[in-house]
Amino acid sequence: MSAIIVAATPALSGGPVDEQLIIDGETEIITRAPAPEGHPLDEVTSGWLYRTDETRALEADSFQNPGMLYVEQGETIWNTVDGAAGKSCASCHGDGKEFLKGIGAHYPKWDADAKRPINVELQINKCREANMQAEPYKFDAPDQRALTTFIRHQSLGEPVSIDLTSGDMQSWWEKGKETYYTRMGQLNLSCASCHEDNNGNYIRADHLSQGNVNGFPTYRLKQSEMVSLHNRFRGCIRDTRAAFPAAFSDELMALEVYVTWRGTGLGVETPSVRQ
Repeated sequence: MSAIIVAATPALSGGPVDEQLIIDGETEIITRAPAPEGHPLDEVTSGWLYRTDETRALEADSFQNPGMLYVEQGETIWNTVDGAAGKSCASCHGDGKEFLKGIGAHYPKWDADAKRPINVELQINKCREANMQAEPYKFDAPDQRALTTFIRHQSLGEPVSIDLTSGDMQSWWEKGKETYYTRMGQLNLSCASCHEDNNGNYIRADHLSQGNVNGFPTYRLKQSEMVSLHNRFRGCIRDTRAAFPAAFSDELMALEVYVTWRGTGLGVETPSVRQ
């Protein structure tokens, strides 16, 4: 049997653009920030800086941004009664646009009950079960993505920061760091292979960013829908031709802690627009 040889496409140099992201001409987003202490890079940059002119323009205009439809859906869900307790999110928390200001920028957080970090999606499910007596959302359920997008959007422009001193967050950060640098799959790649060693380069038609997650959930044009962070984690792992872990597994929650920390200081962009 003859071997099939696939020629690798060389990486082409092309760093992030030198532009400023201002949503609707009003809300300035921090797209460059000094890296936190202990970070391997000197500066952290938003994935927005690596996208095409057309994609960047979509995100800068809320009227054109397709992700804003999910924000609107999420606000409806926030105010909709569900579950045996006859409550909505608003029943406990009131106006989401007021209550949620700044909250989404600081997840994942340590959860003392679960004795592990939880993200926005898991916090939603915790509230649904404990307070609304409603069924938790299955991973990537449409309502879960929409409500998460609405919650994160209320922190638009807020700098990302997480508390590593709470509970056992530091050890989860360490686990996430180990995963980030572990090569896996048939292609023998790690997260760092693309987003640290090759950020700013092109591989085939993809312009590699630092892989910061300040824009998630993000609207991906190639999928024509909002994509959650753990969906993207699993997609990247799949692309290395490795078996991917379950969403919200310890491995991926630790990775979320570490990757979120890597983007400390960048402004929340949800819903960002990406390729």
